[in-house]
Amino acid sequence: MPVLEKASALIARPSITPEDAGCLELVASWLLPLGFAIERIDAGGVSNLWARRGTTGRLICFAGHTDVVPTGPLEQWTSPPFAPTVRNGHLYGRGAADMKSSIAACVVGMERLIQRRGASADSLCLLLTSDEEGDAIDGTVRVVEALKARNETIDFCIVGEPTCVARLGDTMKNGRRGSLTAKLTVRGVQGHVAYPHLVKNPVHLAAPALAELAATTWDAGNDYFPPTSFQISNAHAGTGAGNVVPGSFVIDFNFRFSTASTVDSLQSRVHQLLDRHQLEYEITWTLGAKPFLTPRGELCAALGAAVAAEIGIATELSTTGGTSDGRFIADICQQLVEFGPLNASIHKVDECVAVADLEPLARIYELTFERLLSQ
Repeated sequence: MPVLEKASALIARPSITPEDAGCLELVASWLLPLGFAIERIDAGGVSNLWARRGTTGRLICFAGHTDVVPTGPLEQWTSPPFAPTVRNGHLYGRGAADMKSSIAACVVGMERLIQRRGASADSLCLLLTSDEEGDAIDGTVRVVEALKARNETIDFCIVGEPTCVARLGDTMKNGRRGSLTAKLTVRGVQGHVAYPHLVKNPVHLAAPALAELAATTWDAGNDYFPPTSFQISNAHAGTGAGNVVPGSFVIDFNFRFSTASTVDSLQSRVHQLLDRHQLEYEITWTLGAKPFLTPRGELCAALGAAVAAEIGIATELSTTGGTSDGRFIADICQQLVEFGPLNASIHKVDECVAVADLEPLARIYELTFERLLSQ
Protein backbone atom coordinates (compact mmCIF):
# COMPACT_ATOMS: atom_id res chain seq x y z
CA MET A 1 0.00 0.00 0.00
CA PRO A 2 2.26 2.79 -1.26
CA VAL A 3 0.11 5.67 0.02
CA LEU A 4 0.07 4.22 3.54
CA GLU A 5 3.84 3.71 3.41
CA LYS A 6 4.56 7.24 2.20
CA ALA A 7 2.09 8.84 4.63
CA SER A 8 3.65 6.92 7.50
CA ALA A 9 7.13 8.00 6.49
CA LEU A 10 6.06 11.65 6.56
CA ILE A 11 4.19 11.35 9.86
CA ALA A 12 7.31 9.86 11.47
CA ARG A 13 9.09 13.21 10.97
CA PRO A 14 8.23 15.66 13.82
CA SER A 15 7.68 18.66 11.58
CA ILE A 16 6.05 21.10 14.01
CA THR A 17 5.79 24.58 12.46
CA PRO A 18 8.09 25.90 11.07
CA GLU A 19 10.31 22.80 11.17
CA ASP A 20 10.25 20.57 8.12
CA ALA A 21 12.24 17.74 9.78
CA GLY A 22 13.38 16.40 6.42
CA CYS A 23 9.92 15.97 4.89
CA LEU A 24 10.73 17.98 1.78
CA GLU A 25 13.93 16.05 1.16
CA LEU A 26 11.93 12.86 1.38
CA VAL A 27 9.29 14.11 -1.06
CA ALA A 28 12.03 15.32 -3.41
CA SER A 29 13.57 11.84 -3.36
CA TRP A 30 10.22 10.46 -4.56
CA LEU A 31 9.84 13.08 -7.30
CA LEU A 32 13.33 13.12 -8.82
CA PRO A 33 13.00 9.65 -10.44
CA LEU A 34 9.73 10.86 -11.98
CA GLY A 35 11.47 13.64 -13.90
CA PHE A 36 10.66 16.57 -11.63
CA ALA A 37 13.09 19.47 -11.37
CA ILE A 38 13.48 20.33 -7.68
CA GLU A 39 13.89 23.90 -6.47
CA ARG A 40 14.15 25.06 -2.86
CA ILE A 41 12.88 28.57 -2.14
CA ASP A 42 13.58 28.69 1.60
CA ALA A 43 13.16 31.94 3.53
CA GLY A 44 13.27 33.08 7.14
CA GLY A 45 13.92 29.63 8.56
CA VAL A 46 11.02 28.15 6.56
CA SER A 47 11.49 25.29 4.08
CA ASN A 48 9.74 25.62 0.72
CA LEU A 49 9.78 23.33 -2.30
CA TRP A 50 8.80 23.98 -5.92
CA ALA A 51 8.94 20.84 -8.05
CA ARG A 52 7.97 20.92 -11.70
CA ARG A 53 7.83 18.33 -14.46
CA GLY A 54 7.72 19.71 -17.99
CA THR A 55 7.61 23.29 -19.22
CA THR A 56 4.85 23.24 -21.83
CA GLY A 57 1.10 23.01 -21.65
CA ARG A 58 -1.27 24.16 -18.95
CA LEU A 59 0.31 23.77 -15.51
CA ILE A 60 -1.43 21.56 -12.94
CA CYS A 61 -0.29 22.05 -9.35
CA PHE A 62 -0.74 20.27 -6.06
CA ALA A 63 -0.09 22.53 -3.07
CA GLY A 64 0.27 21.65 0.57
CA HIS A 65 2.27 21.85 3.77
CA THR A 66 4.55 19.48 5.65
CA ASP A 67 4.27 21.32 8.97
CA VAL A 68 1.87 20.27 11.70
CA VAL A 69 0.45 21.87 14.83
CA PRO A 70 1.90 20.98 18.25
CA THR A 71 0.84 17.65 19.70
CA GLY A 72 -0.65 18.79 22.99
CA PRO A 73 -0.16 16.58 26.07
CA LEU A 74 1.69 13.46 24.98
CA GLU A 75 0.12 11.38 27.73
CA GLN A 76 -3.29 11.92 26.13
CA TRP A 77 -2.27 10.20 22.90
CA THR A 78 -3.08 6.51 22.64
CA SER A 79 0.13 6.04 20.63
CA PRO A 80 3.01 8.52 20.21
CA PRO A 81 2.03 11.27 17.73
CA PHE A 82 5.14 10.82 15.58
CA ALA A 83 5.06 7.03 15.64
CA PRO A 84 2.57 6.29 12.82
CA THR A 85 0.31 3.50 14.02
CA VAL A 86 -2.47 1.56 12.30
CA ARG A 87 -5.27 0.32 14.52
CA ASN A 88 -8.99 -0.18 14.04
CA GLY A 89 -8.64 0.59 10.35
CA HIS A 90 -7.11 4.04 10.87
CA LEU A 91 -3.63 5.52 10.54
CA TYR A 92 -2.87 7.57 13.66
CA GLY A 93 -0.31 10.34 14.06
CA ARG A 94 0.04 14.10 14.00
CA GLY A 95 -0.46 15.22 10.42
CA ALA A 96 -2.29 12.06 9.34
CA ALA A 97 -5.28 14.09 8.16
CA ASP A 98 -3.73 17.56 7.98
CA MET A 99 -2.12 16.94 5.58
CA LYS A 100 0.61 14.36 5.12
CA SER A 101 -1.73 11.70 3.76
CA SER A 102 -2.79 14.11 1.00
CA ILE A 103 0.84 14.69 0.01
CA ALA A 104 1.49 10.95 -0.08
CA ALA A 105 -1.66 10.35 -2.13
CA CYS A 106 -0.73 13.09 -4.59
CA VAL A 107 2.77 11.68 -5.14
CA VAL A 108 1.39 8.18 -5.72
CA GLY A 109 -1.29 9.52 -8.06
CA MET A 110 1.26 11.47 -10.11
CA GLU A 111 3.64 8.49 -10.15
CA ARG A 112 0.99 6.21 -11.62
CA LEU A 113 -0.11 8.82 -14.13
CA ILE A 114 3.46 9.35 -15.34
CA GLN A 115 4.05 5.61 -15.61
CA ARG A 116 1.00 5.29 -17.85
CA ARG A 117 1.32 8.45 -19.94
CA GLY A 118 5.03 9.13 -20.10
CA ALA A 119 5.89 12.46 -21.75
CA SER A 120 2.22 13.33 -22.13
CA ALA A 121 2.07 13.70 -18.34
CA ASP A 122 4.14 16.88 -18.41
CA SER A 123 3.03 20.16 -16.85
CA LEU A 124 2.73 18.83 -13.30
CA CYS A 125 4.10 20.57 -10.23
CA LEU A 126 4.06 20.56 -6.42
CA LEU A 127 4.31 23.54 -4.10
CA LEU A 128 5.03 22.56 -0.49
CA THR A 129 5.91 24.61 2.59
CA SER A 130 6.72 24.09 6.28
CA ASP A 131 4.89 27.26 7.41
CA GLU A 132 1.15 26.96 6.82
CA GLU A 133 0.03 26.29 10.37
CA GLY A 134 2.08 29.21 11.76
CA ASP A 135 2.56 32.81 10.71
CA ALA A 136 2.60 31.91 6.98
CA ILE A 137 4.97 34.81 6.32
CA ASP A 138 7.88 32.97 4.69
CA GLY A 139 6.06 29.97 3.29
CA THR A 140 3.83 29.69 0.24
CA VAL A 141 3.70 33.46 -0.15
CA ARG A 142 7.47 33.54 -0.81
CA VAL A 143 7.18 30.87 -3.49
CA VAL A 144 4.36 32.80 -5.13
CA GLU A 145 6.48 35.96 -5.06
CA ALA A 146 9.35 34.12 -6.75
CA LEU A 147 7.03 32.74 -9.43
CA LYS A 148 5.54 36.17 -10.03
CA ALA A 149 9.00 37.66 -10.46
CA ARG A 150 9.67 35.30 -13.38
CA ASN A 151 6.14 35.53 -14.80
CA GLU A 152 5.17 31.96 -14.00
CA THR A 153 1.51 31.19 -13.46
CA ILE A 154 -0.51 28.10 -12.56
CA ASP A 155 -3.58 27.06 -14.52
CA PHE A 156 -5.11 24.59 -12.06
CA CYS A 157 -4.30 23.97 -8.40
CA ILE A 158 -5.54 21.46 -5.84
CA VAL A 159 -4.66 22.29 -2.23
CA GLY A 160 -4.67 19.05 -0.26
CA GLU A 161 -6.39 20.37 2.86
CA PRO A 162 -8.75 17.96 4.63
CA THR A 163 -12.16 19.04 3.34
CA CYS A 164 -14.49 16.08 3.65
CA VAL A 165 -17.08 15.89 6.42
CA ALA A 166 -18.87 12.54 6.62
CA ARG A 167 -17.13 10.45 3.97
CA LEU A 168 -14.31 10.79 1.48
CA GLY A 169 -15.37 12.80 -1.54
CA ASP A 170 -18.36 14.60 -0.07
CA THR A 171 -16.89 18.15 -0.02
CA MET A 172 -14.46 20.28 -1.97
CA LYS A 173 -13.69 23.89 -1.11
CA ASN A 174 -13.93 26.14 -4.15
CA GLY A 175 -13.27 29.33 -2.22
CA ARG A 176 -12.57 30.83 1.18
CA ARG A 177 -13.73 33.95 2.95
CA GLY A 178 -11.35 36.80 3.61
CA SER A 179 -10.27 37.78 7.12
CA LEU A 180 -10.01 41.44 8.18
CA THR A 181 -9.12 42.23 11.78
CA ALA A 182 -9.21 45.56 13.59
CA LYS A 183 -8.00 46.89 16.93
CA LEU A 184 -10.21 49.80 17.95
CA THR A 185 -9.22 52.11 20.79
CA VAL A 186 -11.92 54.49 22.01
CA ARG A 187 -10.63 57.42 24.10
CA GLY A 188 -12.34 58.88 27.16
CA VAL A 189 -11.35 60.70 30.33
CA GLN A 190 -10.28 58.66 33.37
CA GLY A 191 -11.53 59.59 36.82
CA HIS A 192 -13.37 58.63 40.00
CA VAL A 193 -16.65 56.78 39.55
CA ALA A 194 -18.25 59.05 42.17
CA TYR A 195 -17.72 62.13 39.98
CA PRO A 196 -19.33 61.25 36.65
CA HIS A 197 -19.43 64.92 35.57
CA LEU A 198 -15.60 64.92 35.54
CA VAL A 199 -15.12 61.79 33.40
CA LYS A 200 -15.94 60.48 29.93
CA ASN A 201 -16.50 56.75 30.13
CA PRO A 202 -15.28 55.22 26.83
CA VAL A 203 -17.20 52.00 27.47
CA HIS A 204 -20.46 53.89 27.69
CA LEU A 205 -19.55 55.99 24.66
CA ALA A 206 -18.60 52.99 22.54
CA ALA A 207 -21.48 50.70 23.50
CA PRO A 208 -24.09 52.11 21.05
CA ALA A 209 -21.59 52.00 18.19
CA LEU A 210 -20.60 48.42 18.99
CA ALA A 211 -24.25 47.41 19.13
CA GLU A 212 -24.80 48.94 15.71
CA LEU A 213 -21.70 47.24 14.29
CA ALA A 214 -22.96 43.89 15.56
CA ALA A 215 -26.43 44.47 14.10
CA THR A 216 -25.29 45.72 10.69
CA THR A 217 -25.90 43.63 7.59
CA TRP A 218 -22.66 44.01 5.66
CA ASP A 219 -23.76 42.13 2.57
CA ALA A 220 -26.12 39.34 1.55
CA GLY A 221 -23.43 36.95 0.39
CA ASN A 222 -23.87 35.30 -3.01
CA ASP A 223 -24.36 31.91 -4.65
CA TYR A 224 -21.12 30.61 -3.14
CA PHE A 225 -20.62 32.55 0.10
CA PRO A 226 -22.73 33.25 3.20
CA PRO A 227 -23.13 36.88 4.28
CA THR A 228 -20.10 38.63 5.74
CA SER A 229 -19.89 38.22 9.52
CA PHE A 230 -18.70 40.63 12.21
CA GLN A 231 -17.47 39.33 15.56
CA ILE A 232 -15.87 40.99 18.59
CA SER A 233 -13.10 38.75 19.90
CA ASN A 234 -11.67 40.81 22.79
CA ALA A 235 -12.66 43.88 24.79
CA HIS A 236 -10.65 45.47 27.59
CA ALA A 237 -10.90 48.58 29.76
CA GLY A 238 -10.09 49.60 33.30
CA THR A 239 -7.19 49.82 35.69
CA GLY A 240 -8.25 46.91 37.86
CA ALA A 241 -9.73 49.19 40.50
CA GLY A 242 -13.48 49.17 41.04
CA ASN A 243 -13.74 52.91 41.65
CA VAL A 244 -11.95 54.19 38.53
CA VAL A 245 -13.58 55.03 35.21
CA PRO A 246 -11.17 53.90 32.46
CA GLY A 247 -9.53 56.37 30.11
CA SER A 248 -9.65 54.07 27.12
CA PHE A 249 -11.50 51.05 25.80
CA VAL A 250 -9.81 48.59 23.43
CA ILE A 251 -11.88 46.29 21.23
CA ASP A 252 -10.62 43.63 18.81
CA PHE A 253 -13.02 42.57 16.09
CA ASN A 254 -12.93 40.55 12.89
CA PHE A 255 -14.76 40.36 9.58
CA ARG A 256 -14.97 37.08 7.72
CA PHE A 257 -16.01 38.50 4.39
CA SER A 258 -17.15 37.18 1.07
CA THR A 259 -16.47 38.37 -2.45
CA ALA A 260 -19.65 40.43 -2.06
CA SER A 261 -17.63 42.96 0.00
CA THR A 262 -14.17 44.48 -0.32
CA VAL A 263 -11.60 45.56 2.23
CA ASP A 264 -12.13 49.20 1.30
CA SER A 265 -15.91 49.00 1.58
CA LEU A 266 -15.80 47.38 5.03
CA GLN A 267 -13.24 49.82 6.38
CA SER A 268 -15.11 52.81 4.98
CA ARG A 269 -18.44 51.74 6.50
CA VAL A 270 -16.84 51.16 9.92
CA HIS A 271 -15.21 54.60 9.94
CA GLN A 272 -18.45 56.26 8.85
CA LEU A 273 -20.34 54.54 11.66
CA LEU A 274 -17.77 55.45 14.33
CA ASP A 275 -17.65 59.06 13.12
CA ARG A 276 -21.43 59.29 13.22
CA HIS A 277 -21.30 58.26 16.88
CA GLN A 278 -18.81 61.09 17.44
CA LEU A 279 -16.23 58.87 19.06
CA GLU A 280 -12.63 59.82 19.66
CA TYR A 281 -10.85 56.73 18.43
CA GLU A 282 -7.89 55.10 16.76
CA ILE A 283 -8.14 51.97 14.66
CA THR A 284 -5.50 49.63 13.25
CA TRP A 285 -6.44 47.24 10.46
CA THR A 286 -4.81 43.91 9.60
CA LEU A 287 -5.74 42.00 6.45
CA GLY A 288 -5.21 38.33 7.19
CA ALA A 289 -6.55 37.02 3.89
CA LYS A 290 -8.41 38.14 0.80
CA PRO A 291 -11.37 36.02 -0.29
CA PHE A 292 -10.98 33.84 -3.35
CA LEU A 293 -13.46 31.90 -5.44
CA THR A 294 -13.31 29.36 -8.23
CA PRO A 295 -16.73 29.18 -9.91
CA ARG A 296 -17.91 25.96 -11.49
CA GLY A 297 -15.62 25.23 -14.42
CA GLU A 298 -12.97 22.84 -15.69
CA LEU A 299 -11.28 22.14 -12.35
CA CYS A 300 -14.45 21.67 -10.29
CA ALA A 301 -15.87 19.47 -13.04
CA ALA A 302 -12.73 17.34 -13.33
CA LEU A 303 -12.47 16.75 -9.59
CA GLY A 304 -16.20 16.11 -9.28
CA ALA A 305 -16.07 13.58 -12.09
CA ALA A 306 -13.07 11.85 -10.48
CA VAL A 307 -14.92 11.54 -7.17
CA ALA A 308 -18.01 10.22 -8.92
CA ALA A 309 -15.95 7.64 -10.79
CA GLU A 310 -14.04 6.46 -7.71
CA ILE A 311 -16.53 6.89 -4.85
CA GLY A 312 -19.86 7.11 -6.66
CA ILE A 313 -21.13 10.27 -4.97
CA ALA A 314 -21.65 13.91 -5.96
CA THR A 315 -19.21 16.35 -4.36
CA GLU A 316 -20.62 19.42 -2.66
CA LEU A 317 -18.98 22.80 -3.25
CA SER A 318 -18.25 24.72 -0.05
CA THR A 319 -16.56 27.95 1.04
CA THR A 320 -16.82 27.40 4.79
CA GLY A 321 -13.97 27.26 7.28
CA GLY A 322 -10.96 29.41 7.99
CA THR A 323 -8.08 30.43 5.78
CA SER A 324 -5.57 28.34 3.84
CA ASP A 325 -2.54 28.95 1.65
CA GLY A 326 -4.92 28.99 -1.28
CA ARG A 327 -5.31 32.70 -0.53
CA PHE A 328 -1.74 33.26 -1.75
CA ILE A 329 -1.80 30.91 -4.73
CA ALA A 330 -5.04 32.46 -6.01
CA ASP A 331 -2.98 35.51 -7.05
CA ILE A 332 -1.34 33.45 -9.82
CA CYS A 333 -3.98 30.78 -10.41
CA GLN A 334 -7.51 31.36 -11.68
CA GLN A 335 -8.86 27.89 -10.87
CA LEU A 336 -8.06 26.59 -7.38
CA VAL A 337 -9.88 24.17 -5.10
CA GLU A 338 -9.10 22.37 -1.87
CA PHE A 339 -9.71 18.66 -1.52
CA GLY A 340 -8.47 16.03 0.89
CA PRO A 341 -9.56 13.48 3.52
CA LEU A 342 -12.00 13.84 6.40
CA ASN A 343 -11.35 16.77 8.72
CA ALA A 344 -13.04 15.46 11.90
CA SER A 345 -9.77 14.76 13.75
CA ILE A 346 -7.52 17.58 12.56
CA HIS A 347 -5.53 19.40 15.28
CA LYS A 348 -6.91 16.95 17.86
CA VAL A 349 -5.27 14.35 20.06
CA ASP A 350 -5.21 11.00 18.22
CA GLU A 351 -5.47 12.64 14.79
CA CYS A 352 -6.15 9.95 12.20
CA VAL A 353 -7.24 9.06 8.69
CA ALA A 354 -9.06 5.94 7.50
CA VAL A 355 -6.64 3.53 5.82
CA ALA A 356 -9.41 2.56 3.40
CA ASP A 357 -9.51 6.19 2.15
CA LEU A 358 -5.82 6.46 1.23
CA GLU A 359 -5.76 4.57 -2.08
CA PRO A 360 -9.08 6.08 -3.29
CA LEU A 361 -7.71 9.55 -2.50
CA ALA A 362 -4.66 8.84 -4.67
CA ARG A 363 -6.88 7.60 -7.50
CA ILE A 364 -9.09 10.71 -7.26
CA TYR A 365 -6.04 12.94 -7.61
CA GLU A 366 -4.74 10.79 -10.48
CA LEU A 367 -8.06 10.88 -12.36
CA THR A 368 -8.37 14.63 -11.85
CA PHE A 369 -4.88 15.31 -13.18
CA GLU A 370 -5.55 13.05 -16.17
CA ARG A 371 -8.84 14.74 -17.04
CA LEU A 372 -7.18 18.17 -16.92
CA LEU A 373 -4.24 17.00 -19.06
CA SER A 374 -6.65 15.57 -21.64
CA GLN A 375 -8.70 18.75 -22.06
